[in-house]
Amino acid sequence: MIRTSAWAALTGLLALAACTTPATSTDASVASAKAARNCFWADSVNSFNAVDDQTVYVRVGVKDIYRLDLFSRCPDVDWNQAIALVSRGGPTICSGLDATVITKGPIGPQRCEVRTVTKLTPEEVAAMNPKHKP
Repeated sequence: MIRTSAWAALTGLLALAACTTPATSTDASVASAKAARNCFWADSVNSFNAVDDQTVYVRVGVKDIYRLDLFSRCPDVDWNQAIALVSRGGPTICSGLDATVITKGPIGPQRCEVRTVTKLTPEEVAAMNPKHKP
């Protein structure tokens, strides 16, 4: 009986020690990577502006603007009045691998893969050319 309670006390102390161990630098780097990762819901995009055939800015909500850099030229994306932004693997877009821009081309819908997604800082938004803002 005494051995059982001693064993239970030792197990409890070990469990408590495991809970109070300090975070490692790996844990901190994972947490900072998650914090730096700015995701948005694909259906929250309000407007867009294609600066050229490889760069598209999208407005998400009232104040957030994201820059989408495409893998290659996307014909007529900078001339169209509307595009579709499709997310792959879930409803959110966090990186280029998560998104595809679909635009109307001369021979039908064009699927343009997104290479990178970058959330602009408020300073970058303020410095943008007004013609480029979505």
